[in-house]
Amino acid sequence: MRAGPRNSITDVGGLKVGNAEDHRLKSGVSVVVCDQPAIAAVQVLGGAPGTRETDLLEPHNTVQTVDAVVLSGGSAFGLDAASGVQAALREMGRGFPVGALHIPIVPAAILFDLINGGDKDWGLYPPYRELGYEAVKAAALEFATGTAGAGTGALTAGFKGGLGTASTLLVNGITIGALVAVNALGAATIGNTRHFWAAPFEEGMEFGGLGMPHPFPHDARDLRIKFRDGQRETQNTTIAVIATDAVLTKAEAKRLAIAAHDGFSRALWPSHTPLDGDLVFALSTGTSGKTVSVQDFIELGAAAASTMARAIARGVHDAVPAENDLLPAWSSQR
Repeated sequence: MRAGPRNSITDVGGLKVGNAEDHRLKSGVSVVVCDQPAIAAVQVLGGAPGTRETDLLEPHNTVQTVDAVVLSGGSAFGLDAASGVQAALREMGRGFPVGALHIPIVPAAILFDLINGGDKDWGLYPPYRELGYEAVKAAALEFATGTAGAGTGALTAGFKGGLGTASTLLVNGITIGALVAVNALGAATIGNTRHFWAAPFEEGMEFGGLGMPHPFPHDARDLRIKFRDGQRETQNTTIAVIATDAVLTKAEAKRLAIAAHDGFSRALWPSHTPLDGDLVFALSTGTSGKTVSVQDFIELGAAAASTMARAIARGVHDAVPAENDLLPAWSSQR
C-alpha cells in the first residue's frame, strides 16, 4: 500500500472537493461532489451528532446513491449548508428523479465552532447556505487543507484542528481516500509533545515525519481535554468521509464507514466521547470496476482506518495561525 498521487480523497475517481470559508467568522464548509451518484452509507459513534439526511443512508432504506456529502462548521446553523449545495446541484440538473423533478440527495454533518474567536454576529440568517453554494462552485481535484473549509475554525485539545485528507493505493488496484474536519474534544498529539498518535501510519513526511516520541512520555495516557473550563468542553466533533473506487453495495459501504472509525481511535485520544458527534460517511464511486471479496474487504477496512488516521493528523499539521485564535497552530510551535 502507498499514498495516491495527490494523497487526497480526489485520488478516488469520480470525486471533487470544494471549500468555502469566512475567516472573520472562523468557520466554513467542505463538500464532496460526486461526478455521478455514488453508493453511500454512514456510521455515527459520537454521542452528540448533528446531521441531515442520514436516515436514508441505512442499507434497508430505498435511496441507494447521493450526489454530494457536506461537512460544515456552525453547529446546527451549519445544516443550512446542504440547502446551498442542493441549489447548486439543482442548477446542474442533478438529483434523484421524481416524475419531471430532480431532487439532489445531499447528506450533511456539522461540528461545533461557534465559540472559537470568530465574529458570529451574522444578522438574521446564518451564512452557511451561501457557503455551501460557493463550495460546490469551487469543487475541483485540488483543494486547500488545514485552516480551510469545514476545518477553518476547528480546535482540538492543545492545537488548532483543521481539514485533512489522505489516500491509499492498494496492491489490487483499488483506491481509498479520506476527508476529515478535525474538531475533537481530545488530542491528536501525544502528551505535551508535537508527535502525532497517527505516526505509525505516516507516509513519508506528510505530517512532519517526527515518528513516535522516545522516551515515550509518562503522561501520554493522561486525558487531554479541550479547554476543561466547564463551559467549552462541549464544543467538539470530528466529521469525515471515507471513499473508494471499488464497487460496493450499500451494506458494504456501511461496513467501510465502521472500519474507518478505527482511524479516529488511532489518531485521537480520546475519541467517540459523549461530547463529540464523531461521524463517518462512506462513498463508493465504483469507477475502478472492481468488486471485493470478504478477504479483499479485510485489507480495504484496514486501509480505511490507516488512511483516516493519516488524514486526521494532516488536518492538524496543515492548520495555520489566524487572528483571534484561541489555540496555537501545530505549525507555529517548535
